[in-house]
Amino acid sequence: MIEKSPFESASGSEIFRSPKVLAGITIVYLLMALVLSKVGLVSGFALAGLPFLMLFVVLLFRFPIIGLYTAVFMAFVLLGIGRYVKGVPVGLALDALLIATYIALIFNRFYSKVDWSPAKKDITVLAIIWFGYSLFQIVNPEANSFSAWFSGRGIGLYMLLVVPLTLLFINSNQKLNIFLYLWGGMAILVTLKGIMQLQLGVDAWEKAWLDEGNYKTHILFGQLRAFSFLSDAGQFGANQAYSGVMATIMIMAMKNWKSKLFFAVVAVLSFYGMVISGTRGAISIPLIGFSAFFVLRKNKAVMLSGFFLLIIVFYFFKFTTIGQGNYQIRRMRSAFDTNDASFQVRLDNQRILRAYMASRPFGGGIGHGGVKAQKYLPNAYLSQIPTDSGYVLIWVEQGIVGLIMHLLILFYVVGKASYKIMFRIRDPNLKLKMAALVSGMLGIMVANYGNAVLYQMPTSILFYISMALIMNMKSFESEVPETNQADIYLKSSND
Repeated sequence: MIEKSPFESASGSEIFRSPKVLAGITIVYLLMALVLSKVGLVSGFALAGLPFLMLFVVLLFRFPIIGLYTAVFMAFVLLGIGRYVKGVPVGLALDALLIATYIALIFNRFYSKVDWSPAKKDITVLAIIWFGYSLFQIVNPEANSFSAWFSGRGIGLYMLLVVPLTLLFINSNQKLNIFLYLWGGMAILVTLKGIMQLQLGVDAWEKAWLDEGNYKTHILFGQLRAFSFLSDAGQFGANQAYSGVMATIMIMAMKNWKSKLFFAVVAVLSFYGMVISGTRGAISIPLIGFSAFFVLRKNKAVMLSGFFLLIIVFYFFKFTTIGQGNYQIRRMRSAFDTNDASFQVRLDNQRILRAYMASRPFGGGIGHGGVKAQKYLPNAYLSQIPTDSGYVLIWVEQGIVGLIMHLLILFYVVGKASYKIMFRIRDPNLKLKMAALVSGMLGIMVANYGNAVLYQMPTSILFYISMALIMNMKSFESEVPETNQADIYLKSSND
């Protein structure tokens, strides 16, 4: 048999000279045009993406951990997609992905069975209890709408879905680093999009979103508050501050210069994103986060110098007028003014709610509080009063019982993790990574008093994953060879 010489075979652009190839391409384009003309642009893109979806499903069932990492990515982009694709329940996509990940895990271990033991921890029990209380809210006598409960289901559901998956999947330093790099990469993209909005202006879809009434909170004194592709400027600012705290501490935890440079870029861009969002309450996240980090380090020199730096920052915003001509600085500075008009309005609203909630220990029902509830309960008493604060939202919807339970869970997790970081973990790099997560979480917990940032994407899923990681930190230290434990302890004790 005579083989054809490779020099006689068509390759590269020569392939397109073949009539068969040209005819095939023409037919494909004609079919695509026909489909788009019949089903519309959105449906056409959906059909075009079907092969990629099938490939993703195959990969998900082979490597279920992809589902958790994809959930982090989706948490950043889903609400932004909702501005471009109307009428599609994008909010359900994350629920479907997380449930599909559990199904993929079960089928992946169909013959060997899933080892659920890594998920048998106190944080999982707490997630079950919190979700159980959320389910109880369906039959709360004060609740009048299941649709309202379903709209607010994420307060209990996402913690229940995310925590066990994290414990099962992210059980090594390599997987932990992948999560942190993914978080950092998305934080960079989020800020870049925010910069585009300020420098180039919003696109047509974002303009339409502003025109729906969102301009009232996003264009102040003629200045746009950047919101990127997140739900709003408040979430953008808080999440970027959260990312900035994490990334700053991760610079110290990384060993090679490329990783240090990556997280340095993440930190700078994240804090810049915080500033251009015009979210005043976000400034509390680095102030509280870094304060917590200095305490966790147990180093007097670091603690004193760190607190001195924070005092300078506080003094700059509280007692000076430096940079007052800059809108972003002026906006951030107003967060330190206790006489600020919006702050006083919030206090007035809380006084009104206090009398109403005195006889409702279990609250008014999930999804029933604040102006967002007007979609389901336009004439209800609680839907007429803005909640603003995340903790006020929990109090209004789930009562003083729910608020106490919620706070106990948060402080139990952070308190136990902080103790382990300070007195139990020996690996200095792991200490820094876990301290980065705890510090950022504490910042979000404080900022959640000003705005309900903890219960929105992507902050909520990052927070719940972090909760699971810091409660499972011992598994990461177990990777270190026992022969090196003494050296690690000596090094960490000299920090």
